[in-house]
Amino acid sequence: MKTDTMMKTLFLQPPSFDGFDGGAGSRYQAKREIKSFWYPTWLAQPAALIPGSKLIDAPPARLTMDDVLPHAATHELLVIHTSTPSFANDVKVAEAFKAANPALKIGFVGAKVAVQPQESMERAPVLDFVAGNEFDFTIKEIAEGRDFATIDGMSWRDATGAIIHNKDRAILEDMDLLPFVSNVYQRDLHIEDYFIGYLMHPYISIYTGRGCKSRCTFCLWPQTVGGHRYRTRSVEHVIEEIRRAKAAFPQVREFFFDDDTFTDNLPRAEAIARELGKLGVTWSCNAKANVPRSTLKVLKENGLRLLLVGYETGNQQILVNIKKGMRIDVARQFTKDCHDLGIKIHGTFIMGLPGETQETIQETIKFATEINPHTIQVSLAAPYPGTFLYNQAVENGWLDVEHAELIDDHGIQIAPLHYPHLSHTEIFNAVEVFYKKFYFRLPKIASIVNEMIRSPEMMKRRLREGLEFRQFLRERHAA
Repeated sequence: MKTDTMMKTLFLQPPSFDGFDGGAGSRYQAKREIKSFWYPTWLAQPAALIPGSKLIDAPPARLTMDDVLPHAATHELLVIHTSTPSFANDVKVAEAFKAANPALKIGFVGAKVAVQPQESMERAPVLDFVAGNEFDFTIKEIAEGRDFATIDGMSWRDATGAIIHNKDRAILEDMDLLPFVSNVYQRDLHIEDYFIGYLMHPYISIYTGRGCKSRCTFCLWPQTVGGHRYRTRSVEHVIEEIRRAKAAFPQVREFFFDDDTFTDNLPRAEAIARELGKLGVTWSCNAKANVPRSTLKVLKENGLRLLLVGYETGNQQILVNIKKGMRIDVARQFTKDCHDLGIKIHGTFIMGLPGETQETIQETIKFATEINPHTIQVSLAAPYPGTFLYNQAVENGWLDVEHAELIDDHGIQIAPLHYPHLSHTEIFNAVEVFYKKFYFRLPKIASIVNEMIRSPEMMKRRLREGLEFRQFLRERHAA
């Protein structure tokens, strides 16, 4: 399709808090303990479908409204990725763009508007439409200038101001129909702007599939935009993108596969790994803590460096409560296997899930120090609309819907849940206690120092991260 047949389309992740990782690739939008930015993959994907489009990811590029607003005059269609925490700010940005160019068509995409289309459009009269579920081809059809009434997967405002909800778009089954997002990265982004503390820098992240068969009650994307079936790109399609990205970005030190659970399909994971081994690339991925040693060995022998693993808690009953489908003893063995094989682990944990007590908090901290992943991230339970956890929290009185903010005025995550036996404050404070007990141990300190001594680059990086972490703690105390 020729470029001139398409609307001049701008994809935007708006300016926000300094250091706010709220982009179209971040599952949980907040300012991190150390500065980090995920790629805006969910915007890059439809951008790759529309010739002549442009993607601006303002936060990592440190762009202000003064930097991005001039683009209102040169575009016909604006697509903004929004989220529950960023929605109010994103509406203000949309209003500024509409004021600058009243003819500009403006729409929001993301989990927030996918599950709350009516409420979102009522709260934001500036919006012409919102798109639900997987919105890639919905946006493409809008950019083609089709009649809104004929486009599946969107809600829109007609000439009278009435909000119309079209039928849902069918879930995409042939994932190879999606073009490579790395082409958009090359065209529009500066990859050195993207940092993740546990990944080598610079890195690139892509998806090799969508959906997750697990039923974790808190997890956002499978319950809102991705679904619970793991639909995958072919091995050949994935490897061709990595081959091209490797040539286009010779400076990249690591590729990260950001599928919710890359190891959901073990034979496919092994097949991709063997092809990656031939390319000689270093890579990492999300994994569940139940991958057998035999598969881990294949992955490690073919370039796997690190696994991002959601342990969530060290208490078996909480794992049952959140439908994690995981056993503590299996997670222990998996972690031991990774240590034995030399696979690093970035472990993620959540404070304040249903069933949490002061005793389970200590149990989880003890579990984390015993299994000893290379690095950890400790988050607060975040009941996003559209998740089972959100509905459960409202029904049980654990969440005050009128004050269900997920971040504070600085972009830092707060503790929205509370229980009769455990307050907001106790859950909030548990995060700092967890970090200090995990990292301020002599063996862990010695490991970090040794890592820094062996690598001047790592020394510079860890010192920077230490300063950022101290600043993060100061801001948490001020909240």
